[in-house]
Amino acid sequence: MTHSKFTRRQFLQTSAALAGVAMVGPLVASGQAVKKTAIDQVTLGNTGIKLSRLGMGTGLDNGRILTGAGRDNFNKIIRHGYDQGITYFDTCDRYETSPWLAGAIKGMPREKLYIQSKISGQPVDLLAAIDAERKKINTDYFDSMLIHSQINPGWINLDPWKKMMDNFLVAQEKKWIRARGVSCHNLPALQDANKTDWCQVHLVRVNPQGKYVDGAGGRGYTASETNPIEPVLVEIKSMHEKGRGVIGMKIFGNGLFTDPAEREKSVKFAMSNPNIDAVVIGFKNTQEVDEGIAMINRALAA
Repeated sequence: MTHSKFTRRQFLQTSAALAGVAMVGPLVASGQAVKKTAIDQVTLGNTGIKLSRLGMGTGLDNGRILTGAGRDNFNKIIRHGYDQGITYFDTCDRYETSPWLAGAIKGMPREKLYIQSKISGQPVDLLAAIDAERKKINTDYFDSMLIHSQINPGWINLDPWKKMMDNFLVAQEKKWIRARGVSCHNLPALQDANKTDWCQVHLVRVNPQGKYVDGAGGRGYTASETNPIEPVLVEIKSMHEKGRGVIGMKIFGNGLFTDPAEREKSVKFAMSNPNIDAVVIGFKNTQEVDEGIAMINRALAA
């Protein structure tokens, strides 16, 4: 019988390789190491907060489309999404659906949900506004609370917004919100949001068609307006590198993309961007929820 002599380095290299096969091999073989889905629990930047990769928006036309279809339909959509694995629900103090969300999520384990809301305008008493929103949704806290629809260039240095930002910090100290941030509807405002360490979460309009995305000269509020997506992508990359949470919205161009091919194109674009943690999409019925999940799953598989 012959004996092989191993150096210490060879022994360590062989041991490490075998350990790697033992740990990675079964996962790869079962697909668990590589398969990603719409309902994965992902981490939002460096916040440590988990949410489903796909979130459900409740603000279609500020909620009017959903309220127009009735409360039973709204409850059905929310609960269907949760049953499919969606745990992220997005609302705002001015959405018509906001008072309905408490009933729609009733009975769901709060610790498994990610609820994001937004405060509109400049409330005289921000803490009272956040407290009112907590009571409306019947929750002790929000996982993230955002300044809604910021369009003012230089806003981070303007006294009214600086006071509001300070009060967000107080709300965090009270444990009324876990993370703070902003949704922007204007490129200069988005760029300013990226400059301040105050922001932990960014809700950003993004689609490759440039519809309803932040532009330098326009707000992206109309279907006829098309803005280049590249400047937005620059900011998203920088946000991600700073450890901020980045959530994409307007994936379906504010409902403008009625052609399935256009929706697929946008979903693939968002899912291929490593700087976007999650996306939020508004759905009018359970069939659209299933379609959204399937589209994201296909994009991730590709």
